[in-house]
Amino acid sequence: MTLTAPDPMRPHEECVHLPGGFDAGVWFIGRIRTPWARREDCPKRGDPENGPECHIEVDAPWLSALAGVEGKDRMQVLYWMHLSRRDLVRQNPCFDAQSVGTFALRSPLRPNPIASSFVRLLRVEGKFLTVRGLDCIDGTPLVDLKPEFGVLP
Repeated sequence: MTLTAPDPMRPHEECVHLPGGFDAGVWFIGRIRTPWARREDCPKRGDPENGPECHIEVDAPWLSALAGVEGKDRMQVLYWMHLSRRDLVRQNPCFDAQSVGTFALRSPLRPNPIASSFVRLLRVEGKFLTVRGLDCIDGTPLVDLKPEFGVLP
């Protein structure tokens, strides 16, 4: 897990010293398989209609939790951006000359690097879900799966 990174900071960025402990724990329930090996290669936003097919691999203890998922068309995927720096509180986005607070951006550099994508579910085969619409690197830890808002039973 990366808490801070050797990446150089941009002008006007600010970081903090992170607390020594954590408030809660998270269980990773699987891994996400995508065609992108590096963060720079990932799209800025996934495309649930025309993006590449990606696979979500759910770990064995959580397979029963997939019951009923095959009937869903769209899912929300929550994942942990495990390579992200976590100490920046002000960032200087590449598209702007001014720095802003981390919570004003969708940057992967966050105190708790949780990301969310809405995907189109194409099929479920055992522990694998095939989807379109992801935007993360191959091997990203899976945190949770939920039906998309507005499509609840």
